Amino acid sequence: MELSVYNIKGEDTGRKVTLSNAIFGVEPNEHVMYLDVKQYLANQRQGTHKSKQRNEVHGTTKKLKKQKGTGGARAGSMKSPVFIGGGRVFGPQPRDYGFKLNKKTKRLARLSALSTLANEGKVALVETITLDTPKTKEFASILAGLKLNNGKKTLLVTGEANKNVLLSARNIQRVKVATPVALNTHDLLNTDTLLLSEDGLKSLEQLYTTAE
Repeated sequence: MELSVYNIKGEDTGRKVTLSNAIFGVEPNEHVMYLDVKQYLANQRQGTHKSKQRNEVHGTTKKLKKQKGTGGARAGSMKSPVFIGGGRVFGPQPRDYGFKLNKKTKRLARLSALSTLANEGKVALVETITLDTPKTKEFASILAGLKLNNGKKTLLVTGEANKNVLLSARNIQRVKVATPVALNTHDLLNTDTLLLSEDGLKSLEQLYTTAE
């Protein structure tokens, strides 16, 4: 698959780059993508939910009434779950929702997501973006030149972390900047356009062709 290279003004430079089939030509595996997204979302959960059990609520432990002869059910403590203010049975407790996922599975999931975007024509290539100072207006004009200011989600992948680009993009809604190392399947599947800078594409190819 070939992509035309655009400059930051949105003009076609006349150059074309062929995407690697080892990265963008993989047969997508929906199940491993599901697992990777599931792990990502599970890791976002704080897991700090907590309810009090009967040994943690405040209340008397004195037997409320005699065992027999009242015509009602026996009761031994106000902390019983059957009473208002009592402890909760099998309530939520703090826990870690994360789970293990094999390295090769995660790698296949990301390659599947990249290939899915390529198959759907959602990948664009731009020259390396460099900004001297953080300027949101300047970055917004770059997106406008590339016709990516339509309110849809854009994921920009740069070769290395660029503070000026990151600061310029963070105030623009539906735009996210990442490096190849920080890419995850959730963000890839949750974008409308994957915008690769030339150095970002080079780093991406180096990352996945050298990986086991």
